[in-house]
Amino acid sequence: MTHEVKEIFADGSRGPGGSPAAPPAPAALAAKVRTLAPSMTRSMQRVAEAVADDPAGCAALTVTGLAELTGTSEATVVRTARLLGYPGYRDLRLALAGLAAQQQSGRAPAITTDIAVDDPLADVVAKLAYDEQQTLADTAAGLDTVQLAAAVGALAGARRTDVYGVGASGLVAQDLTQKLLRIGLLAHAHSDPHLAVTNAVQLRSGDVAIAITHSGTTGDVIEPLRVAFEHGATTVAVTGRPDSPVTQYADHVLTTSTARESELRPAAMSSRTGQLLVVDCLFVGVAQRTYESAAPALSASYEALAHRHRAARRGP
Repeated sequence: MTHEVKEIFADGSRGPGGSPAAPPAPAALAAKVRTLAPSMTRSMQRVAEAVADDPAGCAALTVTGLAELTGTSEATVVRTARLLGYPGYRDLRLALAGLAAQQQSGRAPAITTDIAVDDPLADVVAKLAYDEQQTLADTAAGLDTVQLAAAVGALAGARRTDVYGVGASGLVAQDLTQKLLRIGLLAHAHSDPHLAVTNAVQLRSGDVAIAITHSGTTGDVIEPLRVAFEHGATTVAVTGRPDSPVTQYADHVLTTSTARESELRPAAMSSRTGQLLVVDCLFVGVAQRTYESAAPALSASYEALAHRHRAARRGP
C-alpha cells in the first residue's frame, strides 16, 4: 500500500471534531452511489459503479485489486470510499459483504425501470411502482436526520416561512406551504422569481427560507435563497445534488435520491417523489414539535371544509 493511501486511511478514520466516523449501513450504499455519482470524477464513478453493481465480487478484492479492476489508483479507491461515507476501504469492504449477503438472502431480482414505447400498461404500472418504491427507499436511506431535525426546529419556531421552487419542484413547494398553513403557521410558496426575491428581501433572523431544486442549479430558486441567507434567515436546500450551487446558501441540506431519468419519464417526475417524502418528514416533525397548537389548527381546518365534502356526497 502506498504512503498516500495510508495517509488517506488515517485522515478518514475520524469524523468532524475528531470523533469516530459512523459509516452508512450496507443497505444505504447503493442509494449513496446513485446520489453522489454525478458529482464524482470519472475515475471515482468507475469505482462507485463497480461496488454498486457487484458488491460480492468487490468485497473479495483488496484495495489494489479494485484499483486494477476499475483502471484507477489505490488513492482513488480510498477517496471514493470516504466520499461514500466510510472511514476507509476496509469499512467499505465490510459494507459490501453485508450488502452481498442481503442480496443473496432470497430477495427477488430487481425490475428494470426503463419504459419502452410499446410496453403494455401492466408493465408500465409495475415499473413505475418499483421506481417510486426505490426512490423513496434511497431518499430515506440517504436523509441526514441531524440536518432534518435542525430544519424542523427552525420551521417550528419560525415567524414566517418562504418556499421557492419552479416547475415540478414548485408543486412540492406548494404542498409544503399548504401543510404548514393547516397547522397554523405562516408560509408562502413562490414560483415567480421576481416575487420570490422581493419577498426574500423582507426576511430576517427568525424566518426560514426553503429552496427545492433537484438539480441544485436552478437560478430562479438559488437567487431568492441567497438573498434570504444574506438577510439572516435560516435557509434550507432540498436537492438531489449535495454539492450543487444552491447548497452554498443553505444552513441545512436535505438530500433526495438521484432520479432515474428515461425518455418517457424525465427527472422532474421521479425526483418529485423523493422531494415529497422530505416535505412530509418536515411537516410531521414540525407538527410533533408544535402539537399543542397544531392539533387544534388541524381540527379547525377539517371542520371548516367538512360541509363542502358533505355537499359533494349528497350531489345535486
